[in-house]
Amino acid sequence: MHLIVDGYGGDTNLLKSEEHIYDFLDKYPSSIGMTKISEPHVMTYVGSKPQDWGVSGFVLIAESHISIHTFPELSYINIDIFSCKGFDSQKAIVDIQERLGLKELRSYVLERGLEYLPSEVRRPDGIEAFSLKGRNE
Repeated sequence: MHLIVDGYGGDTNLLKSEEHIYDFLDKYPSSIGMTKISEPHVMTYVGSKPQDWGVSGFVLIAESHISIHTFPELSYINIDIFSCKGFDSQKAIVDIQERLGLKELRSYVLERGLEYLPSEVRRPDGIEAFSLKGRNE
């Protein structure tokens, strides 16, 4: 399961705070039933354009990882929660919106590893996968 969140209208003070992003990554995994296996890694990046700066961070969880990239000047954030263990994506979305002061967000849930599911499970129309074998499935 891979939850992708694009958040808009975020609290600029929260989005530019390494401490807040660290704290979020440090505490959040357990709130969705995940097991943190590393300390969060968080840093501020300053790009060549003034609006490109932001805070990026990730934490490894036993189930995979959580990553965040903020763009305070744009009040925008990207978050990925990738896990081989299912979790309540709607609860995660509400939590993320509240904890990061987002006014609006778009979210997408990708189900990954479908080749391990029973053959009765089909991909939704219009979604193609490319395998390492070099053929479309």
